Amino acid sequence: MMKKTILKVSTAALLLTQIFSVGGASAKGLNPSAPRVATAPAAKATVPVMTDNLFKYGLKKNIELPVTVTAGGLSYTLHKIMIYDIDSKEAKAIRNKYGYGKYSDYFRNPQYFVWTKITIANNSKKVVQRNASDVTDKWFLSMKDSGALGSAMPRFVADKKNNSSALWSFKLKPGEKLTAYEGYVYEGSFNYFAIRLFFNGSFSEKFIVDRPRE
Repeated sequence: MMKKTILKVSTAALLLTQIFSVGGASAKGLNPSAPRVATAPAAKATVPVMTDNLFKYGLKKNIELPVTVTAGGLSYTLHKIMIYDIDSKEAKAIRNKYGYGKYSDYFRNPQYFVWTKITIANNSKKVVQRNASDVTDKWFLSMKDSGALGSAMPRFVADKKNNSSALWSFKLKPGEKLTAYEGYVYEGSFNYFAIRLFFNGSFSEKFIVDRPRE
């Protein structure tokens, strides 16, 4: 009988020891009425968003994207630009999806397909458009003197006005803006990178990559 009593007392003492010694803390250091604080999960490392691959073509930026240029009340912001070999899998995927041809009015044998993400905002009092009523380009992306990228037509969606997936024709009334992707083709060398904007009798330009020094 005494052995059973001793065994029960020993078992109870062991359980009490485990309860008041959780995680190595003694009963004296624990406050049952204190609120429990949940351990916050470790923050995940932020992966930088790739906005361009200009370095691949020997172009060193002096300013980071996004870059905004304004002229005559028209604002053009370049968020992203990726240059691909015309027959690369990346270029073919985009071209096949939207119907971009391998050729353009600018180049008969382009080496590169260029994919951009832009925002245009009409802060003027005039309509900004590129369509049958006004075929003039309002902005140019230049890689060298007399070396602007050639606009490429996405044939599958060319009739859709203000198409954000692959821009071709657009029309913005005063106060309107549009964010969209736009494709180009190009052949030749890469000497610098500048955005040039013409609208409403005004001109503005900004160099993302400066001209090489003589």
